[in-house]
Amino acid sequence: MPHVDRDALAAAVAQRYWHHTIDLGQGVVTPGGSTSVLRGRELPDFAGRSVLDIGAWDGYYSFLAESQGAARVVALDHYVWGVDLQARNEYWAECTRAGTLPDQARDLTDFWRPDLPGKRGFDLAAEALDSRVEAVVGDVATIDLEPLGTFDVVLFLGVLYHLPEPFSALQRVRSLTSGVAVIETEALVVPGHPSAALVEFTAGTLSGHDYGNWFTPTVPALRAMCIAAGFTRVDVISEPSAPAPAAPPAAPGSRLRQWRRRQHWRDTMTPAPPQPPSPPPPPQHGRAVVHAYP
Repeated sequence: MPHVDRDALAAAVAQRYWHHTIDLGQGVVTPGGSTSVLRGRELPDFAGRSVLDIGAWDGYYSFLAESQGAARVVALDHYVWGVDLQARNEYWAECTRAGTLPDQARDLTDFWRPDLPGKRGFDLAAEALDSRVEAVVGDVATIDLEPLGTFDVVLFLGVLYHLPEPFSALQRVRSLTSGVAVIETEALVVPGHPSAALVEFTAGTLSGHDYGNWFTPTVPALRAMCIAAGFTRVDVISEPSAPAPAAPPAAPGSRLRQWRRRQHWRDTMTPAPPQPPSPPPPPQHGRAVVHAYP
C-alpha cells in the first residue's frame, strides 16, 4: 500500500521535475520529460532474474522490472541524483553565450549536493509503490564493482554517450553481466556507409549544446566495442534508419521534349554539360538498442 495519501502524493509530484513517466497508483502519474521509452522486444524477460539498472534516474525501469517479477533489482545512479542540475544548467547557458566549453570538473565540486536532490523523485516513487528496489549511489565508471556482484540483466540505457570513456565503461558493464546487457544509446548514421564502425565526437554540439554528450557511435561501432569489451554475441534490436536517398532530377514534361533534346544532341554532337554531383546527406542521429551476451 502507498505510504502517502493521494492528495499529498499528487502535491509532492507537482513540486519537482520528472525525467520518467511513472504510474504511482491512485491516479497519479509523474509528468516525465523523456520521450524515449523501450518497449516490447527491446526489453528482456525480467521474471525471476536479478537486474541492475545503471543510470536509474527516477527509476522507471527499476520499478518496471520489479513489477514484472524480478527477483532482485538494484538502481545505480550518481550524476543526476547528486548534481544540482539547475545550477549546472545556468552555468552551461553562460558558457553557450560566451562561446566556451564548461569545466565539467565543477559538476562534482561546485554543483554537487551531498543531500542528493535528484534522488528525491526516485525515493518518492519507491515509497508510493512500496518498492523493495535497492538504491546504490555510485558512478559506474569508478565504483568498486565487486560488492555489486553480477546480474542476469544489466540495463545500460541512455548512459553510454554521456561518458568520456565509453569503451572502458562497456568493459565494466561486461564484468557486471552474467546474462544479458541491454544497451540503449544515441547512435550515428552515415549515409552511404552502413558498415562503417565510426564514432563521432559530439561534445557541446548535439541536442542544443548539451555538454553532457561526448561520443556517438554508429551501430557497427557499437557492436565492435561490445565485442572488444568482452561480450561474445551482440544482437541489434533496433537502430536508426538511414535517410532516404535524394530523388532523381525531374524528367522533362513530355516525350516530345525528350525527343527534341535527344535530336538536338545528335544534330550538334555537343553533349549536355555534366551536372555536379549532389552533396551527400549529412549524418543523422537516432536511438539504437542492442542486447549483448557474455
